[in-house]
Amino acid sequence: MRLPRRLIVRDLGVIALALGAWRGSHVLHDAGSAYAWPAALAAGLLIPLAGFLVHEWGHLAGARASGARVAYAERICSVFLFRFDVARNDRRQFLAMSNGGFAASLLLLALLGSRLSMRYPGDVIALGFAALGVLATLVLEVPVAWRVWRGAALPTGAAFVSGRD
Repeated sequence: MRLPRRLIVRDLGVIALALGAWRGSHVLHDAGSAYAWPAALAAGLLIPLAGFLVHEWGHLAGARASGARVAYAERICSVFLFRFDVARNDRRQFLAMSNGGFAASLLLLALLGSRLSMRYPGDVIALGFAALGVLATLVLEVPVAWRVWRGAALPTGAAFVSGRD
C-alpha cells in the first residue's frame, strides 16, 4: 500500500507553518511588535506539533525498514500516521518501529536544543511542550517497547490493529 500523498502534504505543510511561525515570532519579538506574543504562542504550539509528526514519521521509517505491514491513516485529521498490524508483524518489526520513533525524537530534540533560544518566548513555549512530549513518550511508549523487548506480546488498541480490524 502506497503512502497517501495527502498525509505527506499535510505534514510538510504543518512543518512549514511551524518554521514560518517560529521565524516570524523572532522577527516580531525583535521589532517589539504587539503581535509578538500571539506569534510566540503560535510558534510554541506548532513546533511541538511538528515534532510529534517527525516522531510519527520516525516510527513509520522504522516499520518500513523492517518490512512491517502498516495501514495508513485514511483521514487527514487522524492522530496517527499509520496503524501497526500486530497480527502480521513480529517482535523485531515492532521494536524497529518503536526505535524509529525514538531515534527521530532524539535527533529532533538535539536540533531544537541547538536552534531554540531562551531569549524568545515562542522558543521557551516550544521547549516546554517538547519536554511534555518527551515525558509522554517516556510514560506511554518506552515501557511498552521495554516489555515487548523482554518478551511480552505485542500491544493492541490505539495505533495497533490485528489483521483486518
